[in-house]
Amino acid sequence: MRVLAVHPGPLMYTKIFLRLEPLGLELVAAAVRQAGHEVRLIDLQVENHPAFFRLADAWRPEVLLFSCNYLANIPEILDLAKAVKARLPRTVICVGGHSASFVAKAILEHGEGAIDCVLRGEGEACTPPLLAAIEAGADLASVPGAVTMDGEGPAPGFVHSLDDLLPARDLLRHRRKYFIGVLDPCASIEFSRGCPWDCSFCSAWTFYGRSYRLLSTERVIEDLRRIREPGIFIVDDVAFVQERHGMALGEAVARAGIKKRYYLETRGDVLLRHKEVFRFWKQLGMAYMFLGLEAIDEDGLKKYRKRVPLGRNFEALEFARSLDVHVAINLIADPDWDHERFRIVREWCLEQPEIVNISVNTPYPGTESWVTEERRLQTRDYRLFDIQHAVLPTRLPLDEFYGELVATQRAIYRKHIDWRDIRGVAGISTRLLLRGQTNFVKSLFKLNSVYRPEVLLADHRAPVKYEIPLPPPAPARDTPREPIGGRSLYIHAPRGRAGRAIDAATEHFVDETRMGATP
Repeated sequence: MRVLAVHPGPLMYTKIFLRLEPLGLELVAAAVRQAGHEVRLIDLQVENHPAFFRLADAWRPEVLLFSCNYLANIPEILDLAKAVKARLPRTVICVGGHSASFVAKAILEHGEGAIDCVLRGEGEACTPPLLAAIEAGADLASVPGAVTMDGEGPAPGFVHSLDDLLPARDLLRHRRKYFIGVLDPCASIEFSRGCPWDCSFCSAWTFYGRSYRLLSTERVIEDLRRIREPGIFIVDDVAFVQERHGMALGEAVARAGIKKRYYLETRGDVLLRHKEVFRFWKQLGMAYMFLGLEAIDEDGLKKYRKRVPLGRNFEALEFARSLDVHVAINLIADPDWDHERFRIVREWCLEQPEIVNISVNTPYPGTESWVTEERRLQTRDYRLFDIQHAVLPTRLPLDEFYGELVATQRAIYRKHIDWRDIRGVAGISTRLLLRGQTNFVKSLFKLNSVYRPEVLLADHRAPVKYEIPLPPPAPARDTPREPIGGRSLYIHAPRGRAGRAIDAATEHFVDETRMGATP
């Protein structure tokens, strides 16, 4: 069959700071190809809707697969699906991905018949059986992970082995359009999948059932050899949780003579526990590190259940600085912040040598905070669930909250791109331009034009076509409540210790640094 895989367009943040290769969709495309089907891929982060419709009209796919990793993309996907269904009524249209897995029924209802099914769980595992069912004319609701208006299939299963597939990187038509900061161009790769922790604001652990799986050294090296881009973004939720795996990968990269520049994300406690791994990867080309500190006080860390003591977070930051890599910090702004709290955070950020990114506390379906957050949503517009907008009630008037948020983020970036640094930025920009790379240079001019209080406010006033379903009501005080981390939160059922490819000492470390109630 002819299968067209589609990644939706960019969100506000990706219009400014980064544009990442759709690695998950490339893996699904590889599974489709391995199953014997013809597949094409279009990424609307770098191509436009007219290009998508031209491709659909000319190629007339029998199956259309939309990737939906972010809630804010749901309205775009719905509108595209309805338009394609009107043009190609016999095309089977499916939606899958991380966020789609948590709101499958709502997507089907919004689709009003345009969407035939939503796939929950890992796309590489459930897409080939879905295509086989379509080809055989079977009931789609019989497929594991499939949800239709008429029923729901068995629970989704994991892909048999993360080593089974290499991403279909050849399907992307504009590979040089992907970047993160000065890593321009930049490809993406995974070394592991899943997260054994259970932060209240995150849905990685509920999607993967607190599992943690590793790719083999051989598979990673094979993939790295195929990547031409000089920059690599390691997509792991937490890099190098398992020390032995991190060292083995590093040794294999060194033996293979692979020269790349890497960007990774990790936790402060993992960084301190596995210092030698990160020192080794600095030698191999690790140039950027993203640390999710989330808060600068103990109350904030407790709220998000990071369970990393404040002192340890700052110790991890000092160690990251000692590696002489570019460090980026993430903090979470709560809508309850007032002018004084913004002032304190802004002053702290300006004292740090690192770039600090501030995201807005946003409860998502699939997160624990979606179930436990007692503040009522102020909007149900999917487009605003992008960690850049406030969807919970703000203590300040909304215009003042956005004024403080934007002023803080702009002050941070002005500090790093001002007259003192202009020669360094100019040098980097010139080198990239001489290689024909314009992504980073263009991003320097986008912050003030895209990230403005009036733009954020206008987004709240835009007509709302699709609304996210409300979270479940809080139970009465005397009503027994499912324990936090209960199984209803999960997409893939937890397999306990057997589902985590970490040694006993690391399992003990994870247990000490989390507060979940279930394995």
